[in-house]
Amino acid sequence: MALARVVSFEGVSGDQIEEMRREITEGPPEGMSPTEILVLHDSGAEQALVVVFFENEEEYKRGDEVLGAMPAGETPGRRTSVDKYEVAIRTTM
Repeated sequence: MALARVVSFEGVSGDQIEEMRREITEGPPEGMSPTEILVLHDSGAEQALVVVFFENEEEYKRGDEVLGAMPAGETPGRRTSVDKYEVAIRTTM
């Protein structure tokens, strides 16, 4: 079953989101292979939610280690939570 790493941030500016967009389009950090990345941003509240999807537990664990080891200066704003979810339903319309 696919898994998702869901991280919330506060203090995230539009400029930081644009920087994330550039970094994400260059590819994921070395050592991880997500199947999808979703970034939600509330510009008024300067909050963001980042959902990184992984195909299985092994990929999730590797991605969690890579992302968890990132220095605080390389993340948008301040990380306020990190959670793991099973992807129960996933569809596009």
